[in-house]
Amino acid sequence: METGRDVLLTEVALRDGSHAIAHQYTIEQVKAVAKGLDEAGVPYIEVAHGDGLSGSSLQYGLSKTDEWELIETAVSACTNSKIAVLLLPGIGTVKDLKRAAGLGVRMARIATHVTEADVSAQHINMAKDLGLETVGFLMMSHMAPVSKLIEQAKLMESYGADVVYVVDSAGSLLPHQVKERIAALKENLGVEIGFHAHNNLSLAMANSLAAIESGATRIDGSIRCLGAGAGNTQTEVLVAVLARLGMKTGVDLYKMTDLSENVIAPILQAPQEITKDSLMLGYAGVYSSFLLHAQRTAKKYHVDSRDILVELGKRNVVGGQEDMIIDVAAEIAEKANRTVEAK
Repeated sequence: METGRDVLLTEVALRDGSHAIAHQYTIEQVKAVAKGLDEAGVPYIEVAHGDGLSGSSLQYGLSKTDEWELIETAVSACTNSKIAVLLLPGIGTVKDLKRAAGLGVRMARIATHVTEADVSAQHINMAKDLGLETVGFLMMSHMAPVSKLIEQAKLMESYGADVVYVVDSAGSLLPHQVKERIAALKENLGVEIGFHAHNNLSLAMANSLAAIESGATRIDGSIRCLGAGAGNTQTEVLVAVLARLGMKTGVDLYKMTDLSENVIAPILQAPQEITKDSLMLGYAGVYSSFLLHAQRTAKKYHVDSRDILVELGKRNVVGGQEDMIIDVAAEIAEKANRTVEAK
């Protein structure tokens, strides 16, 4: 960990927040946000399509602006902050990593489902070869027992990851479950441990604090909760809470709150709050980025979006299976029609 800091923050609003605004970031918005975060002293700023490098597609959602332009804009806007990118093997490629490094990106976060760390080997190796700080990102960590999580985290460490993250992609973990997972990785790995929360059950802050108490030294946040589902741990609030606890982040609270009010608030299409659908993501254990997809599909098929999300949870659907949302909605609609006809 960098000297003088107890917790190292990564701001994810320019990546995870892309989900919340249907990937409609503009160059002007990214420049303003990155510049503000840099001036506030945020160590890392993640920039990419919500589903990582090369995520712009019909299945995941098309970006308004080419992500490479957004990344280049963020790099040029920052003097001290380091720009990070997310890559999901199978969506992003080794070639994408090379291009990102060439644009001045300093950190690569390689994300896999919690049981599929083995697909990250070549990407982690390449990121290290490119001189990038490299993070292993184990998504949907609530879906695996602690023993499996340890096994998968060790794989990422063996490939060369500098940090391994427990990622609560569904916002489904409870504080005691976070403590158990972070403590287990802390005991079994020799690298730093990170935690990425979602606020679907209103537990992002509690879970982030539980992670820190159990040994995590890297925490993700999204300013004004701008992230998928009900958002992530709210960065400016986390800075304030950690300051109250006597912990150092190196981030200027006043500058963060000004940025939140003056720049981020106008970007939000609606206030980030726990709605009936985002609550259901956490309750059912569904990938947070499915929120807008499920809402749109529910309208198309005239069904309840909550029914879609609950059924997706029962089927243990994971990121990359967005096509299942349509299948589930169609089945629910067909079942409802049969019921009506039977009457």
